[in-house]
Amino acid sequence: MSDTTPAAETAAPHRYTAALAGRIENRWQDFWEAQGTFAAPNPSGELDGQPELAARPKKFIMDMFPYPSGAGLHVGHPLGYIATDVYARYHRMTGYNVLHTLGFDAFGLPAEQYAVQTGTHPRVSTEANMATMRTQLRRLGLGHDRRRAFATIDPEYYRWTQWIFLQIYNSWYDTSAGRARPIEELVAQFADGSRPTPDGRAWQQLTETERADVLGGYRLAYSAESPVNWCPGLGTVLANEEVTAEGRSERGNFPVFKTKLRQWMMRITAYADRLADDLDLLDWPEPIKLQQRNWIGRSEGARVDFPVHEARGTGASGPERAITVFTTRPDTLFGATYMVLAPEHDLVDAIVPAAWPEGTHEAWTGGHATPADAVASYRKTTAAKSDVERQADAKVKTGVFTGAFAVNPVSGEPVPVFIADYVLMGYGTGAIMAVPAHDTRDFAFARAFDLPMRCVVRPTDGRGEDPAAWDDAFVSHEAEIVNSANDDITLDGLDVAAAKAAVTAWLQERGIGEGTVNYRLRDWLFSRQRYWGEPFPIVYDEDGVPHALPDSMLPVELPEVDDYSPRTFDPDDADTSPEPPLSRNADWVEVELDLGDGPRTYRRETNTMPNWAGSCWYELRYLDPRNSEQLVSPQAEAYWMGPREGELAGGVDLYVGGAEHAVLHLLYARFWHKVLFDLGHVSSFEPFHKLYNQGMIQAFVYRDARGIAVPAAEVEERDGSYYYQGEQVSRLLGKMGKSLKNAVTPDEICAEYGADTLRLYEMAMGPLDVSRPWDTRAVVGQYRLLQRVWRNVVDEATGGVSVTDEEPGEETLRALHKAIDGVTADMANLRFNTAIAKITELNNHLVRTYTGGVPRAVAEPLVLLIAPLAPHIAEELWSRLGHAESLAHAPFPVADPALVQDETVTCVVQVKGKVKARLEVPPTIAEAELEALALAAPAVVEAVGGAPVRKVIVRAPKLVNVVV
Repeated sequence: MSDTTPAAETAAPHRYTAALAGRIENRWQDFWEAQGTFAAPNPSGELDGQPELAARPKKFIMDMFPYPSGAGLHVGHPLGYIATDVYARYHRMTGYNVLHTLGFDAFGLPAEQYAVQTGTHPRVSTEANMATMRTQLRRLGLGHDRRRAFATIDPEYYRWTQWIFLQIYNSWYDTSAGRARPIEELVAQFADGSRPTPDGRAWQQLTETERADVLGGYRLAYSAESPVNWCPGLGTVLANEEVTAEGRSERGNFPVFKTKLRQWMMRITAYADRLADDLDLLDWPEPIKLQQRNWIGRSEGARVDFPVHEARGTGASGPERAITVFTTRPDTLFGATYMVLAPEHDLVDAIVPAAWPEGTHEAWTGGHATPADAVASYRKTTAAKSDVERQADAKVKTGVFTGAFAVNPVSGEPVPVFIADYVLMGYGTGAIMAVPAHDTRDFAFARAFDLPMRCVVRPTDGRGEDPAAWDDAFVSHEAEIVNSANDDITLDGLDVAAAKAAVTAWLQERGIGEGTVNYRLRDWLFSRQRYWGEPFPIVYDEDGVPHALPDSMLPVELPEVDDYSPRTFDPDDADTSPEPPLSRNADWVEVELDLGDGPRTYRRETNTMPNWAGSCWYELRYLDPRNSEQLVSPQAEAYWMGPREGELAGGVDLYVGGAEHAVLHLLYARFWHKVLFDLGHVSSFEPFHKLYNQGMIQAFVYRDARGIAVPAAEVEERDGSYYYQGEQVSRLLGKMGKSLKNAVTPDEICAEYGADTLRLYEMAMGPLDVSRPWDTRAVVGQYRLLQRVWRNVVDEATGGVSVTDEEPGEETLRALHKAIDGVTADMANLRFNTAIAKITELNNHLVRTYTGGVPRAVAEPLVLLIAPLAPHIAEELWSRLGHAESLAHAPFPVADPALVQDETVTCVVQVKGKVKARLEVPPTIAEAELEALALAAPAVVEAVGGAPVRKVIVRAPKLVNVVV
């Protein structure tokens, strides 16, 4: 830190110190808050503000929703917040009406866990955490429009979350129109007969329950029996992200089982094509787009039906069934020698016979007496595995024969049907036709279970056509089809593309298949068996039929409960079911309502929405946060987010957050927004036009011999090694966090150096989109920069302004305008580290050039340049320079093009690759003129020595290369 000895303080009582920075920062934060400096008005008057700003072009800048952690912030958290604040401040100064605010995504599991442990209501701990974070964020000088802030736990906010859920529930996706439509329009089609019911009966003949079931097959929000991750030890269903690769809970390390429960689902799959195609309209990082496209997983192929007539050799028979598969390689259909169903597949129980067929291979039975025993045992084993573990390419393939056979539709051959964990219900139909000669996983499974293989794609690597002699499958999309013919069709000799088309047409003619598109994307599981979340605005009648509550009954508020914890069970008992905390509040669950047909008793939904719900639409509420009549006024939405030139989909101008949200949050938010667009509630059909992923601030983690993290602040470095309490420890770069004992809080840095120094350091550490290590010792460099800027304006002895009215020299003017030009480009492109470097260079020039006071004509632009990055000191200097108004909306300096360009540049002239001359030339010199000057230079003439010049390479204005 700077010299703070008594002698130094006496000599420079007005030096910029941490104490002075603290006083300045508090004063300007109070000023901004009292004056509403960052209040962004809506042009249609929904919010008061500075009316003149509404006439400006707009800029909507957002951070991803923070969760109010009880641990508060460490210095890694505000990286993105500071960056968006710098970007927002810059755009205010360049003439924009900027909307920049921050709320809290406050529903979630941590607060509920804390409530279970302590008995403290989740709202109490969450609001305390939010208060702490607000204090920390305010101290950083973030220029947020605080009138627009809210938390997802506010009933007036989640009222609209519930309202959007009902909009989705009361909608269906019309594939012919390519958009969502109100469910009433579908009901009208059923009622007038223009759309037949599934069983052909008239709509009027269906009972209320039957109508609800029919509509449930179309609604964009629906309840269904769905496979879930059930953790008896925690008493709750877990999201995939909460399950480890070993199939255990992240919290508590309990076993997690696959089971089926009736859950609320969102039919996001209806939007799969639009979610993929519209990525082309967005200014997002390509890796994020790729992750979304891969998650959606669009693939073209064919649906094929394999009939199951009977269990061969048992004499059993029954109704004809079919196993439907989706395959991207219908050209290999003749090579399908067995089938595999996911253990959870609905058809498994229907096809399993009472006894093993005669001659069943011993390896196929798993050592069980009956197929039912084998299937039950294998299902139990599989239920304890995660999807990740099941998909791992393990050396040992597991599975069991169901006892049933299907019929290959092109060859007529019976093929055994297995269940195996490498097939998931989450992809395709949950069933595959196995072509072991041409699929690596199928090949390994066939070898393990001694199943036949047939070569139907001629190998091009000389291995021959007998799979028994192969070490692995032959996989190719370009080879010739062989051994693929029956009486009606032959694929032999065709390439893959032609064979696909031919066999798909043949299947379609016979009604046993068709060309289709499949998606990896699954419908969104939207239920949680937890307390701390948004209640569903749904009630059930005595027949279990769901009913949507009218808007007038919203919000459905969370009731008070005595026990926040779900009921837990024996961790290894998979045969249990969740008991949500809300289900124990009988007075709330059972309710008498009049929904239009007289008072009736209903049962409320006792699950709650996932914490994703509130963050799916918060950008819209920022636009109009106090509107009690509408989700958002059309005028506010059109102004801030509507489509415009170059941004056809509309959306937020800049959205900054971590890349870890690439798929789930961003995909869910896009889906909700598209539904609202289809229903006419918004004019934009994408929520976020430009996405930027900031990097991570990392920190060194020090571990002792036991591998336990030790406090980083107490580690000493000696001769390149590190010691804690005298014992040597290891050092690795990793995350920053309380558990790793390496967290540094912004409060510490602000106290020691000031908030402006912290802001500058985080922006100067490197490019914003890459991770970088924290080094507290390096912070002082930015502190000293601010001290030098301060000294260029303020006399440290008197506290008076030291600038002069003299005219700056040409060299200084050129340095100034080059800095303005470079900083302007860097600010607009989020290159804050290089902007700081240019400001530092300019400031150093002023220190070197002026000892008796910096010219005002340079000092004022310098203050404006640094203002977005270090706003407190800039405001203070601006005020001391005699300006009565805040510089928050002051015009950002504009570079003079004539002063940006150097009068001359140095051109290097090479002969035979060696430098022979240096010429001072105008930067705009033409190539022909530069060539003539170079060849005429005496040193070049001497070096050429009369030899013929073969070639002259000119790279004006800086290089000429003469080849002789």
